[in-house]
Amino acid sequence: MTFAASGALPGEPSGALARDFTGGAASPGPLSQVVPRHGPHGPLGVLICGHGSRNRLAVAEFAALADKLRQRLDPVPLEYGYLEFARPILREGLDALRQRGVEHVLAVPAMLFAAGHAKNDIPSVLNTYAAETGLRIDYGRELGVDLAMVRAAGARIQAALDATAAPVALHDTLLVVVGRGSSDPDANSNVAKVTRLLVEGLGFGWGETLYSGVTFPLVEPGLRHLVRLGFRRIVVFPYFLFSGVLVSRIVQHSQRVAADHPEVEFVQASYLGDHPQVLQTFVQRVEEVLLGETAMNCGLCKYRDQVLGFEQEVGRAQHSHHHHVEGLVESCTLCERECTGACQSDGVPVTLVGHGQHTHEHHEQPAHHHPPYPHADHPLGPLSLKRAEIGGSGAG
Repeated sequence: MTFAASGALPGEPSGALARDFTGGAASPGPLSQVVPRHGPHGPLGVLICGHGSRNRLAVAEFAALADKLRQRLDPVPLEYGYLEFARPILREGLDALRQRGVEHVLAVPAMLFAAGHAKNDIPSVLNTYAAETGLRIDYGRELGVDLAMVRAAGARIQAALDATAAPVALHDTLLVVVGRGSSDPDANSNVAKVTRLLVEGLGFGWGETLYSGVTFPLVEPGLRHLVRLGFRRIVVFPYFLFSGVLVSRIVQHSQRVAADHPEVEFVQASYLGDHPQVLQTFVQRVEEVLLGETAMNCGLCKYRDQVLGFEQEVGRAQHSHHHHVEGLVESCTLCERECTGACQSDGVPVTLVGHGQHTHEHHEQPAHHHPPYPHADHPLGPLSLKRAEIGGSGAG
């Protein structure tokens, strides 16, 4: 078995970037050259909207990215907030902006793709706050399928290849891009589009898209199918912004398959982190909000039109389901700092006795529920996580 890991994060452009993963784009200048301190609706401020995590490293990485954006934006105020499991929450970030005299907030979701968090949870919090306070909040779009994001992904993949001991032709290499996984098929399809852009751009022999949860195919059963294609090397790339339990699960499940197939070299690429092209994409999203050029992709949104298999979700009320853990700082201490996935080995968070008592069973009224994912029982999907822990590979 060979399972190679890539270099450390975060980083300035590595040797791989010397081969031009910038796409020829110039390094962006200070954001304040584009965003004025005052707009037509009063003093401007920016809010970066994150999900939050019980993993301390993930929270620290998010804060570091926000700080880099703050330096680029100066003197325009920037704050950030989370939906759950970390502070400040979104409302606290908005409070901080108001205390600094901001009257018009440009809010940007720190999400790779637009699924439930970007479409429902964050807008619900922002709309409620705006209605209560009268603060003007304009909401931007997710990072999305963007050439700058693809360049950042290409740099991470190339860095992992450069760190391997022996050369293997790209035509003999399979690229596996692992997305978060969502009950929104639009978001899942965007991960597949990123995969194709990377496969064609870099020239891999083959490429496939897997997911860390919710949908199918999941990492372990997916990889067990893919090794049958006969490629000498498989590169596993988690298309994630930050570290956390899901990235750790991707590594662990990849290692299980690698242990069973010593004839295949598995290479682990790093997640995106605060790559310069990621920062550039955030800059573009803020500019879009300011200029009124935010273009949401509503054509395939399951809440607006009858997407095949999801027709029952058209017109669902927009609300956040994170109210029960908003502001709950339940930092997991099962690991030292880097998450090992010990708290979610089967994909379901355990109750952290002694570290908070939150589970995903909710008894408060009115209770909320997540719409059932129509393919939850898919043999390569979410249930295979539990089967793998019980005693099988989950490969079907």
